[in-house]
Amino acid sequence: MSGASLTGSPSVARPAAGPLTGPHALSTPRLLLALLRPRRRPLAVALALSAVESVPALLSGLLVAAAVDHGFLAERPGVGLAFLGLLAAVMSLKAVATRVMLPVLAEVVEPLRDDLVRAVVTATVTRAATGAEPPDTAAVNRLTAQVETLRNLVSALLRSSRQLGVSLIAALVGLLALSPPAAAIAVGPMLLALAVFAWLLRTLTNRQRALILADERLTAEVTPILAGIRDVAACGAHDQARATVDAAVSAQVAATMSMAWAGIGRRLIVTLGVHLPLLVLLIAARPLVDGGHLSAGEVIGAVTYLATGLDPALRMLVNSVGGWGVALAVSLRRIAESITVPASSPSTGRTPVRPLGYALHAERLTFGYAPEATPVVRDLDLTIPERAHLAVVGPSGAGKSTLSMLLTGLLTPAGGRILLGGLALEETPEHRLRTAIALVPQEAYVFTGTVRENLAYLTRAHLSGGEAWGTDARLRAAATAVGALPLVERLGGLDALIEEPSSLSAGERQLIALARVHASPARIVVLDEATCHLDPAAEQRAEEAFAERDGTLIVIAHRISSAMRAQRVLLMDGSTTITGTHPELLTRSPLYADLVGHWRGDARLMRTACRPARHANEERTMP
Repeated sequence: MSGASLTGSPSVARPAAGPLTGPHALSTPRLLLALLRPRRRPLAVALALSAVESVPALLSGLLVAAAVDHGFLAERPGVGLAFLGLLAAVMSLKAVATRVMLPVLAEVVEPLRDDLVRAVVTATVTRAATGAEPPDTAAVNRLTAQVETLRNLVSALLRSSRQLGVSLIAALVGLLALSPPAAAIAVGPMLLALAVFAWLLRTLTNRQRALILADERLTAEVTPILAGIRDVAACGAHDQARATVDAAVSAQVAATMSMAWAGIGRRLIVTLGVHLPLLVLLIAARPLVDGGHLSAGEVIGAVTYLATGLDPALRMLVNSVGGWGVALAVSLRRIAESITVPASSPSTGRTPVRPLGYALHAERLTFGYAPEATPVVRDLDLTIPERAHLAVVGPSGAGKSTLSMLLTGLLTPAGGRILLGGLALEETPEHRLRTAIALVPQEAYVFTGTVRENLAYLTRAHLSGGEAWGTDARLRAAATAVGALPLVERLGGLDALIEEPSSLSAGERQLIALARVHASPARIVVLDEATCHLDPAAEQRAEEAFAERDGTLIVIAHRISSAMRAQRVLLMDGSTTITGTHPELLTRSPLYADLVGHWRGDARLMRTACRPARHANEERTMP
């Protein structure tokens, strides 16, 4: 979204692009290198340990052949057992290296997930904040499923690829050193199997990508339907919603089945590359032994290399590269596409246009939530001078909250325009617009962190006269002004940690949001029922604090007292609007008089019916 600083959402300031984000999508190899480059040291240690783990693959066939030829067949069982004992020692060394390997790999894998989450969040929030794209509802799928998948895939590949490359090479070298004829039997089918596998990878990659896109589409289609299930029921849109979900689910099922069928071909690779040469070797063993080309021990050693070296290595190649590797490549490509951020506009060498002051002016402002729907705001002309104090009132559904979103740039008008300091909102530099205007919604946003971090959230990176906005003195002054200082002290001061924001009451969260905006550099503050959970005395204190603050205050009123404190009042009633002071509107507008009487009547009823058991903050609001 673009426009105002919104305390109800964490996406206020545009995040700086990190090493993984930028205006151009990284290629899959470059993204993988960018993720692994900071972990060169643990990767080097893992490579060294992999070399130790490959020793059994290199020596197993040689030691078994020596045990047979020079030990058991030579009637020297002690020598044969000694060779087998050496093989057992080598296997024990591999086990030790594997045990040491696990924490080393953790140093690579665990930080990788943090980097990916940071990159996805940065890019998603940036695109939404700039308005370059609508909010990405599938980002949650990438943030949870795909990022976790990438973390698991990298972990699995790092655990297996060490043995995949090193052990496969070691087994082939050992087989060649043992017997060139046996190696010749194995190498031909192995190369053919690898060629077939390389051809199959493209199909696997395309189908894996189709599966990921189907998962994203399912998330993007179903999430808004589930969130608006009551609206679906109210509008009788059951069939349309069911058809949308069915189509997304069917596409996901079809992609899953297609991927499963492609995976069957991987099993044939192992048969072609290992089982076929093993069968040929066993059939040709007797003629080769009788002809003096192989000894019995060399036959057994060659079988050992094929069965315990090449077979698991090729299986690992097919399963890890053909399964995990394909999924990793496709997921990395999708993540790389999703972490691109809009390119900065090229500099023209001209001085950036900036508003002249902070007066707001709406010209024939019109907005509707659908092209065919009746506009909520229609042809509204409104001027709000700098440092004005305006209250907006009207019946429910009159468009008051919609107007607040339009004035802060969080909604784009269907017609007309809004000027800030003589400059249209869409032409105002984004960072200036968000710095100048702050909206405090009814549902205040408080995040897990210290009290200081919550209060200083909108003050970071802003300076005024050389003094930082986010100093402790300024934060305490803001909390005192809006009446939040007792809450701050009760929580334990600015350094106190808010571990569970939900443990705070709605009114306490509103006080934190009010103090946050009061401490900010915003020159225009819009309170959209931002004090509805406070009692009248606390509401008055907060509104007066903002009225005394340097800047403009716009209050979406839900009590008569808010309208009475304002310099001017805007009455909204669908297609008609009237502005004036509180006394003027009482005489000019029967609707306003009715609303005031309703407010006052409700307040009297509440005081009469609820005294003394209930608190004043339960006073009913305007309809």
